[in-house]
Amino acid sequence: MTPADIANRNPDKIAYIMAESGQQITYSELEAKANQAAHLFRQLGLQRGDHIALLLENHPCFFQICWAAQRAGLYYTAISWRLQEPEVEYIVNNCEARVFITSSARAAVASGLLDKMPNVEARFVLDGEISGFEDWQTACDDCPTEPIEDQCEGAPMLYSSGTTGYPKGIKRPLVDGAYGEGEPLNLLGALYGTTEDSIYLSPAPLYHAAPLGFSMSCLRNGLCVVVMEHFDEEFALACIEKYKVTHSQWVPTMFVRMLKLDEQIRAKYNLSSLQVAIHAAAPCPIPVKEQMIDWWGEVLYEYYAGTEGNGFVQLNSAEWLQHKGSVGKPLGCEVHVCDEEGNEVPAGEAGTVYFSGGGTFEYHKDPEKTDSSRHPQGWSTLGDVGYLDEEGYLYLTDRKHFMIISGGVNIYPQEAENVLITHNKVMDVAVFGIPNDDFGEEVKAVVQLVDHSEAGPILEVELLDFCREHLSSIKCPRSIDFRAELPRHPTGKLYKRLLKDEYWNKA
Repeated sequence: MTPADIANRNPDKIAYIMAESGQQITYSELEAKANQAAHLFRQLGLQRGDHIALLLENHPCFFQICWAAQRAGLYYTAISWRLQEPEVEYIVNNCEARVFITSSARAAVASGLLDKMPNVEARFVLDGEISGFEDWQTACDDCPTEPIEDQCEGAPMLYSSGTTGYPKGIKRPLVDGAYGEGEPLNLLGALYGTTEDSIYLSPAPLYHAAPLGFSMSCLRNGLCVVVMEHFDEEFALACIEKYKVTHSQWVPTMFVRMLKLDEQIRAKYNLSSLQVAIHAAAPCPIPVKEQMIDWWGEVLYEYYAGTEGNGFVQLNSAEWLQHKGSVGKPLGCEVHVCDEEGNEVPAGEAGTVYFSGGGTFEYHKDPEKTDSSRHPQGWSTLGDVGYLDEEGYLYLTDRKHFMIISGGVNIYPQEAENVLITHNKVMDVAVFGIPNDDFGEEVKAVVQLVDHSEAGPILEVELLDFCREHLSSIKCPRSIDFRAELPRHPTGKLYKRLLKDEYWNKA
C-alpha cells in the first residue's frame, strides 16, 4: 500500500498534523505535493539510485519531499538541523547529493555551503530566501500532480550521529520492482495492532531513523501522524489527550523528563487512549521503565535495532516484567554473542552482539568500517555488548567503545548511569573513563541537575553515596562534575565523546 491508495479511497483523511501550529495535511494534499516534487526531480535529471539531501526542522513539507523521493527511486538523506556547516558539508558531499533542500530557518548554515557542494546541481529553500537557492514551492507549482510514469521504490540513506568520528552513511539496497510492490512488512500492524483508525504521535526529530521510519510506515498504511515540532514533556501529554493518540514512539530520556514533572501536572492529562508506547534508541533504566508501566499501564513495547536494518529484537511489557532489563527476543533473525576471538559464548556471558538472517547494509564509501562490522561467519554487529539468558532474551551491557578499563577490570558505565538517573535531583547523566596514572582509567560522572543551583560538593557526596548503595564501589564514579546541560541528541543519544575528549585532552 502507498499514500496514493488512501488518497484514492478517502482523499480528505488527515495524513498528518503539525502539533504546535495545528496545520493539517490530507492524504490527497500529500499525494499531490509528493507527485509534483517527483516530477521536479525527474526534470532535474535524477534517476533511480540518485541521492538528494534535506536539512530541515520538523517542517510541514518534510514528508512531501520524502514521499517524492520514495516514489522516484531516490536515496534521501535527512540531515540533523543541529549540525554546523562543516558537518553538513561533509554529509552532503559524502552522499553525493545532486539536490539539496533546506529552509530559511537554516540559512545561517546553508548560505555558507553554496560553493562547497560540488555534486549538487540544484539548491532549494522553503519559507523565504537564501542567496543562490531557488524557491522550492515555486519550482514545484508548475509540475503535474499526477504520478510520474516510472515510479519505483526509493529509500532513506541516513548517517550515524558521529559519536566516534565522522558520521557514516548507512546504505541498504533499493527494493526491486515498481513503487508499492515488494513493500516492507507492516510491523506496525503485525506487532502493535495499528489500523487506519490509529493515531500516531511522533515527538522526536524526523531526521532520525526511527521517527522517520515509523512515520513513513504509518503514512504508507493510512494512519494519522501527529508531529511535534519540538519535544516538550508536558506538551507531549497534552497531545496524547487532545488527539486521542493510540500509538507513539519514544526514547528513555523523554520518559525521564515526563517522570520528573510535578505529580499534579502528570495527573492533569487523560492518557487512556494510548494503546502502545514504543521505545528504543538507548537503554532504559529498570526503575524508569517500572515507573512508566505503573503510570501508563502495560502499553510499553521495547525494541533493539539500528538504522543498519540488520536485525530486530523486541518484547512487550508483560515479557519485560518477567525479564527486567531485557530488550527482547529476535524477530526474523538470530542473535549471536561472541568473545574477542569471535567464538559464541554461553548464556549469561557478555560479548559482542551479532545478527544473522536480517537485512544487509554497507557503510557508504567506507569498506573498512563495513568489514569491521562483520563476523567471519558473515554476521554483522552494531558494536553493542550484551548477553542472552537461558530463554533467549537479550540484555545489553553497553557500547563496546564506552567500556572503561580500570586496573585491568572492565567497567560498563551504563550501570552507574542507570543508578544515578533515578535520583530525584538528577535530570541527565554521563559516565565515562578519564585518565588515571595508577589504574589507566578511573570512572567519572558528569551530571545535569533538575535544579542546577544545587550543584556543589555536598550534593556530589550525596550522589556518590547513592551510587555506592546500589553498585559495587569499583563501578561507581570517583568524582562528579555538574553541567547546566549535557550534549544529548534529541533522539536520546548522548554525545559522550565530546565530554570524554575534554578530559583526555587535558591529560
